Amino acid sequence: MRAHVRVPCSTSNIGAGFDCVGMALDRWLVAEARLDAGAGAEPRLVRLGALAVLGDAPAGDDLLVRGFALACADAGRAMPPGLRPEDTSEIPVARGLGSSAAALVARALLDDALLGLGLGAARVAELGATEEGHPDNVAPMLFGGAVLGLPAGDGRWTFAPLPLHADVAAVVAIPEFHTSTKAMRGALPRELPGGTAVRAGDRSPALVRGRTTGDRALQAHALDYLLHVPFRRALIPGYDAVVAAATAAGAWGATLSGAGSSLIALAPRGRAPAVADAVRPGWRAAGLAAEVWVAPVATAAQVGG
Repeated sequence: MRAHVRVPCSTSNIGAGFDCVGMALDRWLVAEARLDAGAGAEPRLVRLGALAVLGDAPAGDDLLVRGFALACADAGRAMPPGLRPEDTSEIPVARGLGSSAAALVARALLDDALLGLGLGAARVAELGATEEGHPDNVAPMLFGGAVLGLPAGDGRWTFAPLPLHADVAAVVAIPEFHTSTKAMRGALPRELPGGTAVRAGDRSPALVRGRTTGDRALQAHALDYLLHVPFRRALIPGYDAVVAAATAAGAWGATLSGAGSSLIALAPRGRAPAVADAVRPGWRAAGLAAEVWVAPVATAAQVGG
């Protein structure tokens, strides 16, 4: 028995969408698995593409296997013996583009397809959001486009698509260094002044409305988010230079993709190539190489037999 899936990468937070808004982008993790009844019980992983950097990490520590376990546990089933997964990914690891979430989603979807668990994308999104603690990566991967996710209690989540104006384009700059989500979380303060929290509150509706209408001022306001960006930017060499270059070239603004190290700029579609060209020198000035990509919005994860 065999199944395969394709899961897109995602950019999350997008400024004021901290821990609740994400968008699927057109780079993919492709995963395939088969059940071999004559093989041993321990999963035997094959990691290709961007996943090769994980080397021979134990299967028990791998989110690709964790996704299987989550799906089985939710359906009240045991992990099947003879699991043989193989994965190839275009999603760079530890760059703020959801590589871990994509692995989790891929395995849960494969388990659902292989074992006929009947979970479906919505339940896999809930399982992934609960496991990660936030829905902003897994939700767009499973539903496509831009998605808002909110906790509904008792392990349940509410998801809603966010329309994207036709003139809004994303430019992603992926530097050669990676970040630790744990370290980036640790950079956040435990408390904030009340005035800061109040000023941050108006930026979430500005993000949603700006993306829907293409309004420049609203998007610029929303991208520089007070609750996390000021505390994380110092951990990203070249951040200020890249953001300034993107804005000068016509972007509405730029911010961290997830917890970094990648940055995402939103720009009018016609200005996106110029923005991409402009941000490269910002990284070079910091002594870093970076891949810069005008990123199409992706559709939902795809499952096949």
